[in-house]
Order: sequence, then C-alpha cells, then structure tokens
Amino acid sequence: MPETTFNGNSVPELFGSNCFSNAVMRERLPKNIYKEILAVQAGEKELTLEVADVVAAVMRDWALEKGATHYTHWFHPLTGLTAEKHDSFIAPTSDGKVLMEFSGKELIKGEPDASSFPSGGLRATFEARGYTAWDVTSPAFLKQDPTGTTLCIPTAFIGYYGHALDKKVPLLRSMDALSKQAMRILRALGNTTSKRVLTTVGPEQEYFLVDKKYFDERPDLLLTGRTLFGSMPAKGQEMEDHYFGAIKERVAAFMRELNIELWKVGVLAKTQHNEVAPNQFEIAPIFSTTNVAVDANQLVMETIKKVARRHGMEALLHEKPFAGVNGSGKHNNWSLGTDDGINLLDPGENPESNARFLLFAAAVIEAVDRYALLLRSSAATAGNDHRLGANEAPPAIISIYLGNALTEIFENIAEGKPLTGSSVKGKITLGVTSLPALPRDVSDRNRTSPFAFTGNKFEFRMVGSSQSIATPNTYLNVAVAQVLSEFADKLEKASDKHAAIQELVKESYSKHRRVVFNGNGYSEEWVREAERRGLPNVRATVDALPVLVQKETVDLFERHKVLSKEELESRYHIYLERYSKQINIEAGLMVEMSKRAIFPAATSYAAELARDAASLAALGAVSAPQEKRAKRIAELASELYDETEKLEKILAEAQDISDPFAQAKAYREKVFVQMANVRSKADALEKLVAKSAWPYPSYEELLFKL
Repeated sequence: MPETTFNGNSVPELFGSNCFSNAVMRERLPKNIYKEILAVQAGEKELTLEVADVVAAVMRDWALEKGATHYTHWFHPLTGLTAEKHDSFIAPTSDGKVLMEFSGKELIKGEPDASSFPSGGLRATFEARGYTAWDVTSPAFLKQDPTGTTLCIPTAFIGYYGHALDKKVPLLRSMDALSKQAMRILRALGNTTSKRVLTTVGPEQEYFLVDKKYFDERPDLLLTGRTLFGSMPAKGQEMEDHYFGAIKERVAAFMRELNIELWKVGVLAKTQHNEVAPNQFEIAPIFSTTNVAVDANQLVMETIKKVARRHGMEALLHEKPFAGVNGSGKHNNWSLGTDDGINLLDPGENPESNARFLLFAAAVIEAVDRYALLLRSSAATAGNDHRLGANEAPPAIISIYLGNALTEIFENIAEGKPLTGSSVKGKITLGVTSLPALPRDVSDRNRTSPFAFTGNKFEFRMVGSSQSIATPNTYLNVAVAQVLSEFADKLEKASDKHAAIQELVKESYSKHRRVVFNGNGYSEEWVREAERRGLPNVRATVDALPVLVQKETVDLFERHKVLSKEELESRYHIYLERYSKQINIEAGLMVEMSKRAIFPAATSYAAELARDAASLAALGAVSAPQEKRAKRIAELASELYDETEKLEKILAEAQDISDPFAQAKAYREKVFVQMANVRSKADALEKLVAKSAWPYPSYEELLFKL
C-alpha cells in the first residue's frame, strides 16, 4: 500500500522520530536496563542512579545524533504554562577541549531558580532553591527550531522543603490515589491479574486563527489574548456555515505542518476541523495516560502558536477572544482502565462486567455531585468566566448527562424496579446475583452538559481552552478516589459481593440522582430547576476559588496525600492573584486604548464631519445628515470619555485593596462591570466612525480574512 510521505518519510517513520519513547528505549537500551525502566514506570521499583546513568548516556547519544546541543528539564509551574532552563551537553577537559556529557544525576534532578515562580507564600522571594525530578512515565522529546535542537525531559517541580510548586506533582499523586482505591474495588470483585488502574484523557483543543498583520495592530490581542473592543459585523456565526466546512487552503497548510510537528514528538493528533465560529478550529488527539496527555496538550498549545506564526497567522487560545461569537473550550474526555486493558467505564456483555461498570459509574456520579464546587473551581479562570454559561458552553452549574437508557437503568435500580422501559430493549430482571446487559450508544450526545457520559468515558466540557488540563484531572481523580475508597470499605466486608454492589449503586444513586440532567443546559428552566435541586451555580472565578481552603477540601486532599493544607492555600492565593492581575491588565489596557486611540479618532472624525457640514451649508447644500452624525459621534465620544474616567477611578480603588479575596471581588463586581460600560460606548462609536478613521482592525477583518 503506497504511503504519504513528508520529506521522504512515511507517517509511521515520522511518528515519534523526535520522541525518546519506550520503543526507542527498547531498541537502544540493554535488555536488563529496559526491563528496570519498565518496572519503574509501573511503580514496582525505584529508579537507581546506576540505571539512570545508562539511560542518560543512551538518551544523550540519541539526542546528539538528532543535532541537539542542549537539554532542559521541562516542567509545569503554577503559571499554567511550561518552563525550561537550557544546559549544554559540553563539559571541559584538562587540555582545554570539551566532551559532550550527560549523567544520570543530571537526568534525574535539575535545580532551576524557584524564586520567581508563583508559590502562594510557600517560599519567600529570597529563597531560590527548587528541584525538578524526571517523570519516567512521560517520554523525553526534542524541540527543533531554526536556532537549534533541545532535548526536553518532562519533570516534576518541587521546593526545597518538598512542596509541590507545579501542576504535575499533584496530578501524579492523584493518579496514584485513584489507582490505589480502584484496585481495592477490583480485588474485592475477584480481579487478581490487574496491577494498576490508569486514568486516560483525550483533550479536544479549540482555538482561533487570525491574520498576523491584523493581530499586530490590536494591542488587546497582543497583551490579553482577547478583544477588549469590537462591534459585530453584519454576519457572525448565525448561518452556521463554518462548522465542519471545507478548510481553506491557507489553514489546511497550517494544519498539515501542525500535524507533522506533533507526530514527530509522539503526540497522537487525530482529528481536525472547522469549529462553529468564523476562523475557529479544533484538534483532537487519541487517548493517552493522563500525565502524558497533560504534557502532550501543553505541547499542542505551544506548537499551534509556533506553526501559526510560520504561516503569517496568530493563534488565539483565550476562552472568549471575540464577544458575540462562540468561545473556545477544551473538552476533557476522561476514562479509567486497568494496565491489562479493561475499560472500567465500558458497559460489558455479562453480569460481572456490568456490575463493575455500574459501580464505577455510580462512583463518578456521586463524586461529581459531592465535589461539584471543587470541579467548578478547576475550570475557574478570568477567561473562562466569559464563556461558561454562554450559548456555546456548559452552564456554570455542574450536572451529569447519562442519556435516557442509562438513566433509566439507574433509576430502576434506585427504585428496585425491573428494567422494562422503552429505552432498554426487552424485559430484563434485576436479580440479586446478576445485573442486566447494558446498551451501547443508544443515547444522543449532549453538548450543553458540563459532564457527559459518552459511551465509555465522561466528557468534562467546562475546561477552558487556554488551561492546563492537569488541575481539572487532579481534582476529578481525587474526588472519584474518595468515593471509591468508601465503596471499597463496604465491599471488602461484604460476603455477597453482587448484593453489596446492588445496594451500593442503589444507595449512592438515590442520594445523588439530583446531579443527573439530560435536558438543555442552556435553558432558563434548567437554571431554576437546578436551584430547586440545590445544585450550586457559581458564575465567577472569585466565587469558585474559596472551596480550595475549606476544611472538607483540605481533609480530602490530605487523606489521599495529593496536596497539603499549605499547598492548597498557596494555590488559592496564586489563583486569586492571577485573576486580579488579569483583570487589572485588561482594564488598564482598555483605559489606554480608549484615551489614546479611540477617543481621539472619534472626536477627530466628528470634527471632520462638522467641517464638511459647514462647507455644505456655505454652498447652500443639505448639511443636516453630517451635522446629525457629527453630533451623535461627539456625544458618544464624550460618554466614552466619562465612562473611561470612571473605570480609571474604580481600577485605582481596586489596586489599593490589600486583602486578596476582597481585591478579586472588587475586580469582578466593579472593574469588570465598568469595563462593559466602556466597551458599549466604544463599540457604538465603531459603527458610526468611518472605517478609514477607526484605529483598530475590525471583527470583519479578524474573523473572516485568512
């Protein structure tokens, strides 16, 4: 079969060519060393320096063959981005020359300066020591650009006293916690072969592309990632002609190169298409183990931006870069499976596998209900506040979509009824020692649900497009681990496991069925119904974050050894500060753009119209339209100036607040609100001022010209 080639290489040859994967290690490492690494990856052994030295030497040679001159410990600080400090492989010799060296010690441990990374009070500014530790389960890879090639080693990042200063350490801890509790369940059910339970994720990534020449003329896009001003053109997305439409040649060329770059580093990019909004697109990978998926998604975001610039475009990852059209999310498809290939969220063909599925599904339902505020906080950012609850994203209310058939099964179990409803074909008796065969894919998908069951996984749709998926998956893992631990406590004591499962599912679903909703999450009726059910509706980041420091949350994370009280408090303060800083930057830039560009442009154009009107009047021609338009523009410009002055005053007041929570509240409830007032005046002016006189590229240019 002929294969498509890229620079002479087929896709199978290209895939992973810049990734130090297990396949590369199997080929290059001595068999005994490779076996040791597999045991370390499986959590069965600790990595020794002797083994690390051998791996480091082989990794160095592989990287040097590919043209690398430097290596870096690549990690995920609490900025939400990635970080890297490059060190060369060179080491001096006594004769004044150099060798290319890389030791096991250098592979295992790095020491970047930790003083300038967010720590939320865990570190004093003058305390600089921090450590990076190799994540053996996530493959190293090469970054290549015109300046050279760098070996990137995925690592965790901790402080001098062992505190987690990154997003990967708690993620790895949460994966271990969930595996431990899930394995208790499996052992209680008689599984003696599986050794671990792994969480897997496939994050769909949405983004916008805009022409770079227009991007460069928009300081708001440059500094905040979203448009602070901009009136909608006559056409937006209402024709729905962009969704899954034919991909433009320029974008297709970008996507082709994006795929090549991702495939080379082993990222399983699979699906790409036009999204709903103009110039909005999506890329989706194949599932991988969660920590690997987190690394891959950070690479996806970075590579999207890098490749877009090569094609004269800029990629926007902000959740709502354009008011009036759909924003971007990152649908987090999450599942559970064993190391020997059993998907624990996949309905089975026999009573035993169905019993297992219903138990794990019930655990997820209970976890989402009990820890709804925690999950909401995992998707809480200033950018996502613009998106959640809008007509293209899930509401800020946490609920679960199961579909009619699966909901009916759970409802009948809760009520002790036989399964005879229309959603399940045939009459199925729910006995004590057997559970029904379950339907597959008999329900529609629900894009309005923030947490939807989609056949063999749950899709957490709240996550924002610019976010690291590490935090949402950490919180989800811990929540499910807690419920599984309580289930395991009961199962391990039960003599009749099937009867115990039936009772556990019945009891759990009966208490937490309120979180299940299969209808339209966008409707006002659902908002009222959710309130009646007692489900929280937290619309703003500042209101979502306090759950991190509540006693129940601290107890939960400490019980499973994922985050300590101090680490949770640090994150609470970091996220509050980040929220305030983001709004502060946006408001400050809005004042600057209004006063220095929009107001002068509008008043100048009004004066020009007034002069034209005077000239027409002097000639005896009709001047009323020009006079009327000039007057209206002048009035709006004056109102814009007044609203901008108010924003500047409110902003200064917010900046003076010392308490982090009170300050964030002020930014949300005062600064953010006033920003909308300023924008409304400017956007009204844009519709009246001649295009040639307006200082910034329009939505029409940004959304429709590529």
